[in-house]
Amino acid sequence: MASEFQTTPHDQIKATYDAVIVGSGGTGLTAAIQAHELGLDVAVFEKNVELGGNTNRASSGMNAAETNVQLHHGVIDNVADFYRETYKDGGKLNDKDMLGYFVYHSAPAISWLADHGIKLDDITVTGGMSKKRTHRPASMAPIGGFLVKSLLNVAAQQNIPVFNETKVDQLLQDATGRVNGIKLSLDGHSQEVKAKAVILATGGFGASKAYMKRYRPDLIDYKTTNQPGATGDGLELAEEVGAELMQMDLIQVHPTVQQDHPHVYLIGEAVRGEGAILVNAQGQRFVNELNTRKIVSNAITALPEHSAYLIFDQGIRDRVKAIEFYDKTGLVEHGDTIEDLAQTLKMDPTVLKQTVRDWNQAVQDQNDEQFGRTTGMERDISQPGFFAIHIAPAIHYTMGGLHIDSKTHVLDGNGDVIEGLYAAGEVAGGLHGNNRVGGNSIAETIIFGRQAGQQVALWNSQQ
Repeated sequence: MASEFQTTPHDQIKATYDAVIVGSGGTGLTAAIQAHELGLDVAVFEKNVELGGNTNRASSGMNAAETNVQLHHGVIDNVADFYRETYKDGGKLNDKDMLGYFVYHSAPAISWLADHGIKLDDITVTGGMSKKRTHRPASMAPIGGFLVKSLLNVAAQQNIPVFNETKVDQLLQDATGRVNGIKLSLDGHSQEVKAKAVILATGGFGASKAYMKRYRPDLIDYKTTNQPGATGDGLELAEEVGAELMQMDLIQVHPTVQQDHPHVYLIGEAVRGEGAILVNAQGQRFVNELNTRKIVSNAITALPEHSAYLIFDQGIRDRVKAIEFYDKTGLVEHGDTIEDLAQTLKMDPTVLKQTVRDWNQAVQDQNDEQFGRTTGMERDISQPGFFAIHIAPAIHYTMGGLHIDSKTHVLDGNGDVIEGLYAAGEVAGGLHGNNRVGGNSIAETIIFGRQAGQQVALWNSQQ
């Protein structure tokens, strides 16, 4: 989707900006737009040909509490619950200041997007939350591509330059250690660009074998849902100027990833949020499908096959538009009846039929006696046709990263601010603890992207 946007030619790169943003995903674009609207001259630099980074691959939605959208859907939520559940789901390892800022600025972030014509008017649920707070477009389109395309349109309207194929090799510093620019690799040569502030929005390291080997060698052979450019560049850049890394061993494995093709496909949590169940190779449920990603992933890995099947019907399919893409790509097995589907999956039809019957009864009674599921139970699995997707866990998200404060300042090993350097999004650690809740990463890109844009505007006004 992002490829329709016309990137800015390299010969238009200026020698100086008020702020430069490294990375063109949701965080970088949001930061650039916010800073520009506060009067700054900004530019976005992206090393890849394609814009949007990992944001393009996000599918479920953006979490927020106490929004008008929730009220329109009859959902009464509160920020304190959002905080408490995220803290619990993160193993109570979340940075409390960051988490507090995050939950209290989630509803304003939804409003900020709407002010820019980016409306997330539908809601669903993901694992680890008690209420529907995952906001998405009314079309139910995957959030990532929708968001990147929409933010790029805003950037184009505001004439914000976005340069692709411009790799940042080094952060520049003045004699006092203040970060004051970047050194770029482009078109076979180096070029320095000065700036009063640099925002790192480079994403995580989920596609870096080197970082996996360094921090989580047990995951070295796992496949990843990340785009190939998610190699931790921002971490390396910041480490060279003394930044501290934190919680680098906290890496999320996503439970539902289709891995039977050369390309790895994340199957969004919204499929379970709208009512799908997980079954083992025998056709039996084995876990609360909407427990935290860590618990669900571990349950799948513990199965003899280390894989499972998502089972859903046409009614659920109608609620998750991404399934149309999964089907076109050849990831979805079909059956006119549950028995047909079971035979396709080489399962005993009577077992799968009983599993679905038991689940449908649980939905009717709103009581999942087997596994205690309480969310994603609005619809049963009874509307023909019937579908399955084979899934297994894969590396998905890196919770650790640069040590920042709630104002997005990058901190050194002594806890001191590295002046002129800011970071937001997956490149930063601390927000999610040891388990990221589905829908919180997109929220993080907007909430902390806006914060970074605001903070560099404040910094510029003080120079």
